[in-house]
Amino acid sequence: MTSIESVTLEVADPTAARRFYTTAFGLDTQVRLRASEAPTTGFRGFTLSLTVSRPATVRGFVDAALAAGAQPLKPVAKSLWGYGGVVQAPDGTIWKVATSAKKDTGPDDRQIDRIVLLLGVADVAASKRFYSEQGLTVSKSFGPMYVEFAATSSPVQLALYRRRALAKDAGVPAEGSGSHRLVIGGARGPFTDPDGFAWEAASLAATS
Repeated sequence: MTSIESVTLEVADPTAARRFYTTAFGLDTQVRLRASEAPTTGFRGFTLSLTVSRPATVRGFVDAALAAGAQPLKPVAKSLWGYGGVVQAPDGTIWKVATSAKKDTGPDDRQIDRIVLLLGVADVAASKRFYSEQGLTVSKSFGPMYVEFAATSSPVQLALYRRRALAKDAGVPAEGSGSHRLVIGGARGPFTDPDGFAWEAASLAATS
């Protein structure tokens, strides 16, 4: 079964970005960094989500991210689906921290249950078909709105959302151009999906 083996963010200053991700989220090997000055403006077409178990952990991660230099996009709040907030890292990557729980069952434990890479796509059905052909297995599908793929042992799970809906969920305008500043590593690379997201062989991504 094909799955994501790595996610590489292309950033202007990898040292500063690594300091941010370690301080804010405690991330180390889960997200890789690569130096890049590729032009990019506006929404880059993707978000990364940290799913946690309780609201206190959401608040802890968001507060730590803001203290480390992130910009707030959506304040932490209850929603129909649970509890969460959205920030933009200094390198421009948008991060959502959320839980399905609406009440605390304990203090902030700094534990991440899963990381989800959400790609904003023009046609969810077409992208679902494309990724299925690449060997990814669909685990959830909600018509033309949202698709989630099985994560297996991957540290990052892949999901698809309509681009405008994803931008709205992140609290930013949907317009954007230039590089996604994102490279996905997997056993089936290299290829580029219908929305321009690049995959490469995981062995190449490991050298980042």
